[in-house]
Amino acid sequence: MPELPEVETVVRGLRLSLPGRDFTEVRFGKTDFVEGPEAIAERLPGMRVADVTRMGKFICIAMEPAAARSAETERAPVYLIVHLGMTGRLTVLPSAEPVVPHTHVFFALDDGRELRYTDIRRFGRMLLVEHAALPEFSGHLGKEPLEISAEEFWREFSSRRARVKALLLDQSVLRGVGNIYADESLFRARLHPARVAENLSKDQLLLLHQKVRTVLEEAILARGSSVSDYVDSEGKRGKFQQRHRVYQRDGLLCFRCHAKIKRTIVAGRSSHFCPRCQPAPRGRKGSRKRVTLPKKTNRRR
Repeated sequence: MPELPEVETVVRGLRLSLPGRDFTEVRFGKTDFVEGPEAIAERLPGMRVADVTRMGKFICIAMEPAAARSAETERAPVYLIVHLGMTGRLTVLPSAEPVVPHTHVFFALDDGRELRYTDIRRFGRMLLVEHAALPEFSGHLGKEPLEISAEEFWREFSSRRARVKALLLDQSVLRGVGNIYADESLFRARLHPARVAENLSKDQLLLLHQKVRTVLEEAILARGSSVSDYVDSEGKRGKFQQRHRVYQRDGLLCFRCHAKIKRTIVAGRSSHFCPRCQPAPRGRKGSRKRVTLPKKTNRRR
């Protein structure tokens, strides 16, 4: 599933080509992943792209009327929100470009190009959010990993009894981090994914905060990780998968210590780690099972 670096790469690509362009027509194929396709098809023609931004793993395309309208409500911007799911792609192409299979949405632009949404598995999501409802929509998301301060990160994690990997994946805690970058960040911080957050020292959590930011920033520069179907808005693959140190490398040697990378399940997700660089959490003292001996009985002979 595309995570923060992949979505940010797509957003940056769309930001180069969409702002200032008018939507002239919207056509749908399958719509089972679209909330209110009729409203999208009716509202977007005649709207102009004002900006393209990212909210966690969501792409947010801000739209405003291309020409002034009389009704106050129609002058307010609306937002086309897109989640790429596992295999979703948003690309800008000439309208004459052959249509690849599983292309389900076509947004015609005023310059003869089209913004196309392609999704093989259709696990994505697409909806229209009114300006007044945007704060409520984004309010369900956690902190932005590239903006949260070290102190905020420490306070958020140090009070939680959940495993640290589960917290990194929790979109109500941090928005945008997924399985790839959680594993890679924990490896760099030398933390086992099953460690309980509240048991980590402040120095360990501050180091994790630093590594999360570093990994995400490096991945953005490499235009994301293409481990499956991900391509950017130009149809190009990312390169950060070439720098993965643990993700999907189970059975291979650790680049740091040459131990074999292992895989386990944490928070219902596959987790990859080095058993030597990221030692497993120790059991609590006194947690050894107590053996109850049978009571002695006095028998008469």
